[in-house]
Formats: sequence, structure tokens, C-alpha cells
Amino acid sequence: MFSIIIPSWNNLALLQLCLSSIRQNSAYTHQIIVHVNDGSDGTLDWVRQQNITHTASPQNIGICLAVNEAAMHATQDYLLYLNDDMYCCPGWDSALVHKLKQLDTDLFMLSGTMIEPRNTHNPCVIVRDYGSDVDSFDEEKLLAELPQHHKADWYGATWPPTLVSKRWWFKVGGYSSEFSPGMSSDNDFSMKLWHAGCRIFLGVGDALVYHFQCKSTGKVKKNDGSKQFLHKWGLRQSVFDYYYLRRGQPATALILAEPQDTYELRWQMLRSKVKRALS
Repeated sequence: MFSIIIPSWNNLALLQLCLSSIRQNSAYTHQIIVHVNDGSDGTLDWVRQQNITHTASPQNIGICLAVNEAAMHATQDYLLYLNDDMYCCPGWDSALVHKLKQLDTDLFMLSGTMIEPRNTHNPCVIVRDYGSDVDSFDEEKLLAELPQHHKADWYGATWPPTLVSKRWWFKVGGYSSEFSPGMSSDNDFSMKLWHAGCRIFLGVGDALVYHFQCKSTGKVKKNDGSKQFLHKWGLRQSVFDYYYLRRGQPATALILAEPQDTYELRWQMLRSKVKRALS
């Protein structure tokens, strides 16, 4: 049903748990494609032994190039980008497929809903601690309490797990390499879809994944993604998220309305213009 692309950078234990959850908790059979960054922890040897479709680079090439490389091997009509520190809960894919069947277009972005152990004040996630790594993960408790977790569909799909059509992934050029190693690359990809005419950026409330929040970004020299986004698109990332994608607001329809031309939006656009000129 989906071609699932997973970039991984020396997170073998988490990757193994991620793939196990896909195989155990999916209603459909999916193609799995892993991009191995570096792989010196044994990841490359393991994916080879398991005959998992994969691409690889001897050093970390970042998220953008990794997902684009993996996407070249996709055989299905839909691409799902998943992080290696995510555990797919039972029903995750059937919820996405159910929403997919309600659409009459292949120009969309759907996101699953994350359960996270730490509160980052993200309105799009469910906060509940089931562990921060493989050793502390309480899978039994998560599965037992899963029926208790309810969230309405929400606007603002951008980050993994994200589902898009393979056709539109390649039409807009995938992830932009100038954002390597990856800061703000998700937002940039959403903006490219927006400019292509996409108005469906929907978080599916019952497509649940547990996110360990084991960030790899602390190990890399980060690009200034917010500045790049501003100079590329002419508005601040936060303006796009709030006024265009309406991130975190309850979804009352499948299709987003156009941003309202209010005084507040015009003021924010002016602020973006000034900041762009001064940066």
C-alpha cells in the first residue's frame, strides 16, 4: 500500500523496533526502504542480512538527500516518510487509508498523530510517557492504554509520519537539498506543495505512532532553516504555520480555506519583509 522511507543514522535498536512495529501492527503490507547514514553501529550489516530494501551513504548526508535517495526505489503510489525513532501503533495505517479513501485528489499531505513522552507544548501531539528509548519502552502499557488516547483530526500536517502521493513528491522535487542536513526541510516541502495547489494538510487523529523524541540533530552542525525559509519564500515559517496551515487547529473540513486577508496577516507579512531585508 505505502512505500515507507526511513532515514537512519546509527540508531540500530530504534530502527529494529520501528520495523518490528510496522510488521506487527499494520493492516496492510508495505514496502520498506531504509537509508543508512554511516551505519558504523552495525545498521548497514543488519539491513543487508535482513534483505531490507535500502540505500546507504558512508557518511551522514542529512535528511533531505537521504529521503530523496530512498524515494527513488519506491514501488507504490504513496510515499510515507517515517523517522526511525517511531513505533507504529495498531491501526495506524488503516486510519490513514480510511482518510485517503475520502479524498478525490492525489495532491495532499496527511500526517499521523504522535504520542510523545515529553511536553513540548505542541498542540498536534498526545503527551504520555511510555519510555524515552528502547530499554525503557513500556510496549505492553502503551498497547493496553491505546484505546484511551483520542484526538480529533487537526490542521497543519508537515512532519513525519507524513503520507503523500509519489507523483506529487517527484513533481515538487522532494526535499530541497539546500536545507541539508534538514532544519525546516519539512516546512519547505509543505510550502512547495502549497504552491503546487495543495490545500489538504491534515493530521489524522487516530493514526497513532509513539515518538521517542531521540533527536539526532544534536550530533550535526545545523543549517539556519528558519532564515533559509524566510529568504526563499518571503515569509517567516511561523506565519506559514499559523495563517496558512492553521497548525494545531481542529479540522472542520478536509480542505483548508485560503488565508484571510486581515490586518493582522498583513502586519505579519510586513514584519517578514523587514526581517528578510535586515538578515
